Amino acid sequence: MSVLTREEAQNRARLIEVHRYTIDLDLTRGEELFGSTTTIRFSARQAGADTFAELNPAAVHRAVLDGRELDLTGGTAEALADGRLPLTGLDEGEHELRVETDMRYSHTGEGMHRFTDPADGETYLYTMCCMSDANDVFTAFDQPDLKAVFDVRVTAPPEWTVLGNGIATRVGAPEEGRWQLAPTPPISTYLMALAAGPYHSVRTEHAGLPFGLHVRRSLAPHLEADADELFDITRRCFDRYHEIFEEPYPFDSYDQAFVPEFNSGAMENPGLVTFRDELVFRSAVTDAERQTRAMIVAHEMAHMWFGDLVTMTWWDDIWLNESFAEYMGYQILTETTRFTDTWADFGVRRKNWGYDADQRPSTHPVAPAPELVPDTAAARLNFDGISYAKGASALRQLVTWLGEKTFLDGINDHFTRHRFGNATLADFIDSLARSSGRDVHAWADRWLRTTGVDTLAPVVSANGDRWSAEIRHQGSGPDGDAHDGDAPARRPHRIAIGLYDHAPAAPHQLVLRERVEAELDGAEPSLSLSFTGPRPDLLLLNDGDLTYTKIRLDPASWKAIQRSLSGLPDAVSRAVVWNAARDMVRDGELPATDYLEAARAHLPHETDIAIVQGVLAFARTEIADRYLPADLRPAALATISATCRDLLRRTEDGSGDGLRLAAVRTFIGSATAPAELSDWLDGDTVPGGPALDPELRWQILGRLAVLGAVGPADIEAERARDSSATGQEGAARCRAALPDAEAKEAAWQTLFGDGTNGGQGADAQGTELSNYLVTATAAGFWQPEHHDVLADYVPRYFPAAVALGARRGPAIANSVARFGFPSTVDAETLRLGEECLGAPDAIPTLRRRLADQIDDLRRALRVREKQAN
Repeated sequence: MSVLTREEAQNRARLIEVHRYTIDLDLTRGEELFGSTTTIRFSARQAGADTFAELNPAAVHRAVLDGRELDLTGGTAEALADGRLPLTGLDEGEHELRVETDMRYSHTGEGMHRFTDPADGETYLYTMCCMSDANDVFTAFDQPDLKAVFDVRVTAPPEWTVLGNGIATRVGAPEEGRWQLAPTPPISTYLMALAAGPYHSVRTEHAGLPFGLHVRRSLAPHLEADADELFDITRRCFDRYHEIFEEPYPFDSYDQAFVPEFNSGAMENPGLVTFRDELVFRSAVTDAERQTRAMIVAHEMAHMWFGDLVTMTWWDDIWLNESFAEYMGYQILTETTRFTDTWADFGVRRKNWGYDADQRPSTHPVAPAPELVPDTAAARLNFDGISYAKGASALRQLVTWLGEKTFLDGINDHFTRHRFGNATLADFIDSLARSSGRDVHAWADRWLRTTGVDTLAPVVSANGDRWSAEIRHQGSGPDGDAHDGDAPARRPHRIAIGLYDHAPAAPHQLVLRERVEAELDGAEPSLSLSFTGPRPDLLLLNDGDLTYTKIRLDPASWKAIQRSLSGLPDAVSRAVVWNAARDMVRDGELPATDYLEAARAHLPHETDIAIVQGVLAFARTEIADRYLPADLRPAALATISATCRDLLRRTEDGSGDGLRLAAVRTFIGSATAPAELSDWLDGDTVPGGPALDPELRWQILGRLAVLGAVGPADIEAERARDSSATGQEGAARCRAALPDAEAKEAAWQTLFGDGTNGGQGADAQGTELSNYLVTATAAGFWQPEHHDVLADYVPRYFPAAVALGARRGPAIANSVARFGFPSTVDAETLRLGEECLGAPDAIPTLRRRLADQIDDLRRALRVREKQAN
């Protein structure tokens, strides 16, 4: 399929205006195809205009323009093969295009996804049109700045429920299965949404609008258990947004559908937000995971205004959608729900996504220049930690600089000026400048148009009854002073500096002496501050985590942290310190074993679950598996296991269920001997709790598979016990994790295929793997314990991934690169990866993900080299 270029989109927007889509979908035509008839009312602004509509059909039956049948042979047939229907010689004025097609169901989470639940055989559909997959569902002028009314009709099996952007109503006789969706206000094509199937629904009303929660029937008991919590979060966020936004909620209903095999966390379709259905919890979760779900609810609701009511003109401004929703999601949750430590969670688990992405060669500005996003293929790559986490951090710093009221005044001005329309970065900054009277454009140039992470490091000196701190400010360029065009490499930062002392009566506790506000304008390489009295035991830069920068600790402060990190009184402050330690490990400035020792000393006393989960995850997946050489890995796993045992002992009295669950999960993943895990599995419980739910059973079985303590019969028995889709995925992961050569080759053939097992990317029955089964199989395949048996697969991986990505598209390419990249940390894997990047064959999504993985591998090798020296 071709991609849409920015130049083509601009030309088309100048030529036509789109008024209305009338879409008729027939979902009763079998398992492979559905009928899609689209009528588009649009107008041409000049005579003789040539343009095109996009579609990706299995077959085109008719195309009629203004009552005239279009010839679908010759050059038109060639264009259709590339996903375009030419519309030539248009007269100035109104036009109507009607296209009748058959479209294909997908199994990759793109377009119209079809899923059959193995638990009960029921089938479910949903659409994912973002960002350029609307043409897999209906014929479209598919670009964000050609908004139109959507009028959708659906024919479905009579026992199904149909959901969409507008309120869905049955029409005609019930046995006909006909549905009419209420017409929408003007929205972009990528926001058109539909879900259909025998969904279980829980409904209520709030503020005069119908609210609904929907999930497949096999998960109905779990949705019922969580419905009150989900509705409470939804109502609280809805009410808070109405308090701070002057524009009312712009759509006629608010449905939240939890759908199977969804690639993203959620999608902000107006009136019908779709979520991955893992967010309907069927096993025990920590409170941090409930908080994450609540944040996603708040994030997606923010999009109803920023993204849906006002939409970016082109994909270079995707950050306007995602950074804003990310910031508001955390902020609104903190203000209006029981989850009051959301910024600690953001700091220790989400912000690192941005930091990591911003230090790779593939980094880009939060708001890239338009020429850096020349087409939709390039735009797809920017749904990353820069557009989400870094952008949200930049907005948090902007709020710190402007003040919350001024910021919200600017937001409301933006909504009023561009409601149901499109806007750019310049429009947004203009609104903030009007509300503040400040030079927000200059701020945006330095924060949103530049790349990389600044570093702030203190140099502390004491002299008698006075002490001073020089804050050294290294810019984001490679030499710390590089410039991007005319923009200074150093960004301005308004920060808080926490001054802490050991508590006299409790030396493992730290007490805040003072929090000092400081402003670094970026023009100078350092800022000097002087104080009276003794120097504090800990000087913590960016206390409160209000800006986006790496920080360092002076030697005396690091000594205080080694002694008393868990004694810092605020969770956000502790998250800042853990991030600093993480950054120092990644930059080769702190031995990885020192990080493990800090975790061993302080996690058993930590009260914030998000911090525990974030630190354990970094220790287990990055330090043990990548940053330490193989001969030190067993000791690292032993340290992590001992940390988890301490957490288990601390929670034996029944307190801290979430902390206990986090410790159990990491203990399972760190086990090097099977006996204890086998006892847990046989007893169906962890001694002292928790009882093993399906998730924990599959996790234990997966680790036992890695250790060679179970076989295919054990995996099949567990799959029979858990016949759900999650059970299928767990079985696929466990089979791929078995250590013998036969199991590895079978998993490889399932993923990539070399002419057996039904062909490339097929299971044993020849059925093409869904996106989730690809992910599960890839995640199980590469294990550090299996390097010897996997050695021959490393050179096979790169050409196989390129071929699979070309055949199955971006979603599968992303999964096989993200979860299926070789776990070997050596120069030969790096050489093969760089060689693959030098070839022209990889599709953009795969190339970007491989480039990031290869850079992470390069970093791991550097860290190992520095530690060895």
